[in-house]
Amino acid sequence: MGLSQPEEPTCCPDQVTVKRKVLSFCPSSTMSTSLPHLVIFFITYHIHKLESAEFRVMGPGHPVTAIVGENIVLPCHLSPRMSAENMEVRWFRSEFFSVVHLYHGGKDQYGKQMPDYHERTELLKDGILDGNVSLQILNIRRSDEGQYNCFVQDGSFYEEALLELKIAGLGSNPLISVASHQDGGIRMVCQSAGWYPEPKVLWRDLSGKELPSLSEAKSLGDSGLFETENSIIIKERSNQNLSCLIRNTILNQEKQSTVYIADSFFPRVNPWMVALSVNLLVLFGFIGLTVYLFKIKGKHLGEINDLQSELDWRRNIVCPANVTLDPDTAHPELVLSEDGKSVRWGDTEEDVPNKPERFDYWECVLGCEGFTAGRHCWEVEVEDGRYWAVGVARESVGRKGEIICNPEGGIWAVEWDWDQFRALTSPETPLPLSQAPSRIWVCLDCGRGQVTFIDAGAEAPIFTFPPGSVPGERIRPWLWVWEGSRLRLRP
Repeated sequence: MGLSQPEEPTCCPDQVTVKRKVLSFCPSSTMSTSLPHLVIFFITYHIHKLESAEFRVMGPGHPVTAIVGENIVLPCHLSPRMSAENMEVRWFRSEFFSVVHLYHGGKDQYGKQMPDYHERTELLKDGILDGNVSLQILNIRRSDEGQYNCFVQDGSFYEEALLELKIAGLGSNPLISVASHQDGGIRMVCQSAGWYPEPKVLWRDLSGKELPSLSEAKSLGDSGLFETENSIIIKERSNQNLSCLIRNTILNQEKQSTVYIADSFFPRVNPWMVALSVNLLVLFGFIGLTVYLFKIKGKHLGEINDLQSELDWRRNIVCPANVTLDPDTAHPELVLSEDGKSVRWGDTEEDVPNKPERFDYWECVLGCEGFTAGRHCWEVEVEDGRYWAVGVARESVGRKGEIICNPEGGIWAVEWDWDQFRALTSPETPLPLSQAPSRIWVCLDCGRGQVTFIDAGAEAPIFTFPPGSVPGERIRPWLWVWEGSRLRLRP
């Protein structure tokens, strides 16, 4: 004898499913059939719950900011901490199938990844056993900005977190250039590119006081980043130490460039043409006449002194310093002319003594003459070359090994490097010239500690190192030539 088996209900023969199927119930007219079905439902529900772990997917709770061109990690993890090694991790944008990165079956799946993210994403698996499913995006682009979904699925259970990625672009150093003479002053232009979002541009004087802009133009480039151009008019003897500052308001970071505008840059009757064409007698007569007119108008005596200072510069250009090159300082690959006026680069080293004063790394040479006081100008002619630099150096500049070609290393110069013209500041200052000048005036003011470079052919200023930047020690002419270049000192 044995116990009799209860009869199976006949209304829904497939009603009980142990795995992954959701139970359905058939209507019954008796409580005797409904109660067993209810018990079976709860048993199956709990079995299903054991198959898929429950968790929450946690994001940062605030926007994540990334800089264009750099890498960023989008944080995401499971709570409570548990291994996600055998789960599906899907990072996507607005749509489920807009896959940024997919991890499934214990490995990365790139077949469904959006082309924009190809070879730019990495699921950080170092912490995946602890539920860390953060995503790293390489070489951030402007188009990466927006919302991201961190989706994690285990069996039939899934959760997701939404986070926002903001993009910021820290653009190039401001380039300050002289645009034109306008309204009795000089119109200066500040340009920069690579900013996002739209940057804030400020002009400031030496004391940090903000100056009003004349005009401002901003546009989006092909990469989706902002390019900006801002202009200002400055007057003579006012605001001559000028800074252009560009700020990223999201990063609260900024870049700044500063220039000094000498009085001689301001509009007169073509001052550089006058300086090169009139003789000393005319200049002195002009001084007398100017003094007379200023006295009649009651101008301050300081303005007369400023004019005298400018005319002294002109006189120095009319009567330039006679500068020659010192063969004892010349790099072994440099060839000097017999008169010491010309230097060229040779492709082999000369058999010369290795003296302590000789440059042995960079192809440099110093002038024989040194200056500690007064104003001195000399002209350098570019006879040939794609790589060269002209300027001045302090007597104690390093000669052995690699040297620093900027004021910190004791050198004040401008450089032409193939197709780029720049001042050797720290950092370097690009100069808005598309062609190399053929003749350059180098003007040293020992009293003010200042060096000015003038394009002798165009009769226009190139760049001025600000007053006080050149120390009060013996200063000598400095040249650098390389790869077929040739420079000559005139006359």
